[in-house]
Amino acid sequence: MNEKGYLALVLHAHLPFVRHPEYEDFLEERWLFEAITETYIPLLNVFERLLEENMDYCLTMSITPTLASMLTDPLLQQKYLRNLEKLIELADKEVTRTRWQSDFHQLALMYYHRFTHTRYVFVDKYKMNLIPVFRRLQEAGRLEIITCAGTHAYLPLALHRQAVRAQIKTGVDLYQKLFGTRPKGIWLPECGYNPGDDEILKEEGIKYFIMDTHGILFGSPRPKYGVYAPCYCKSGVAAFSRDMESSKSVWSSIEGYPGDYNYREFYRDVGYDLDYEYIRPYINPDGTRVNTGIKYYRITGKTDDKQPYVPSWATAKAAEHAGNFMFNREKQVEYLYSIMHPRKPIIISPYDAELYGHWWFEGPQWLDFLIRKINFDQKTIKLITPSRYLEIYPKNQVLTPSMSSWGWKGYSEVWLEGSNDWIYRHLHKAAERMAELAKANNHPHVDGLKQRALNQMARELMLAQSSDWAFILKTGTFTTYAVRRIRDHIARFTYLYEQVKENRIDEGWLKSIEDKDNLFPEINYRIYAE
Repeated sequence: MNEKGYLALVLHAHLPFVRHPEYEDFLEERWLFEAITETYIPLLNVFERLLEENMDYCLTMSITPTLASMLTDPLLQQKYLRNLEKLIELADKEVTRTRWQSDFHQLALMYYHRFTHTRYVFVDKYKMNLIPVFRRLQEAGRLEIITCAGTHAYLPLALHRQAVRAQIKTGVDLYQKLFGTRPKGIWLPECGYNPGDDEILKEEGIKYFIMDTHGILFGSPRPKYGVYAPCYCKSGVAAFSRDMESSKSVWSSIEGYPGDYNYREFYRDVGYDLDYEYIRPYINPDGTRVNTGIKYYRITGKTDDKQPYVPSWATAKAAEHAGNFMFNREKQVEYLYSIMHPRKPIIISPYDAELYGHWWFEGPQWLDFLIRKINFDQKTIKLITPSRYLEIYPKNQVLTPSMSSWGWKGYSEVWLEGSNDWIYRHLHKAAERMAELAKANNHPHVDGLKQRALNQMARELMLAQSSDWAFILKTGTFTTYAVRRIRDHIARFTYLYEQVKENRIDEGWLKSIEDKDNLFPEINYRIYAE
């Protein structure tokens, strides 16, 4: 294949760490359960099928440390299975309820077969743990899995370098534990880049990171090839930048493919549509209606009069859109190659993984069609990962990227504004105190109980730093939960700080929060002393 350029599809898979062993059911734990059923397993089904057919493809996928921790947590695995079995029970009831409604009956059967297959895959095939499956796909050369900051902290707003280093190092260490190797790349949370953070990435052996378009375009000096070739920071770490054109065709809710009228309507769910007493056993235990994942309507148009979903129409549209995306990338690459020749351009197309299947039901199908079409229907572009591109083109321009993020306006405006600015004084003070105690206890003679307390302080600080809380406060959804999480983690951190300082650690209480906030079991507080 004599391609003229490359396409790097990058899927960012992330969810905040939500684990509540104190409750049998907890509303926000559904975020993980929905993502497993609707996104991660459907994507793995696509990737494995393509591998079995010996299809030539490669994608990049970030799996954040918080998501990886939840996917490997036995308690959450059991809770997910219980949630899935309730979903199968509901789908079975729906098959009966809709037996005289031909349009909906076929859809009810579709969901029943889909959920029972998911149960087979999760329990019998994957043994309730998705991480080894991702690892096998990486070892087969089909996925390049990259890491992320420990709890997805928004790094440009971290005042203390120790806090940034701890987030990066924790993410890299967990990656090595789960995938048996060091990560080649990293997804900076919210694409947030701060000049100098790349020095920390270099210390951890990371070769490249992904950032938003303007981070490279407004770099100093200006990039010779725009965003269609990586640039090296002075540290030697490469920065790849998002291509706006290909991103918009998928991301945009107005012009993007997911808004097509034949696709499934996300906002019409039987959890809200059906009789309350009928649906009551399948919604939140407090009686709050929630999405169940069973949705019978297509987008239809800008109307409340939604029409029944027709899977064959949606599948045909996904194939058409995959062809359109490929055609546009071919023309884009042909044009770029005519300018950059003999160098071949790379188009970086990053997306949230949860868009595929969860928000955009047909997303995994679209991806499957796209990969097949790239294999059989053209010779202009080839799929690639950033690390492979660096092997082909090891010499690149050196510049200093601009501080930047993705999201509204592109310079931290989502994570620092009126609704969430109050959290940073607490995070900065806690990071300062963490570094203080880490340095004071940076010797081998710290007793076991104090060591546990210091390690739990590190966990609580990291959990409070998650960028998700600031994002939720900005968007105005689940704000009560976000505020509770920030306050709980800062309160636990502060109480531990006082106990360590006064040498009066309450072991029973420490044990209780170790059981609740149990991520990163090998964390070492001394990372804050470096």
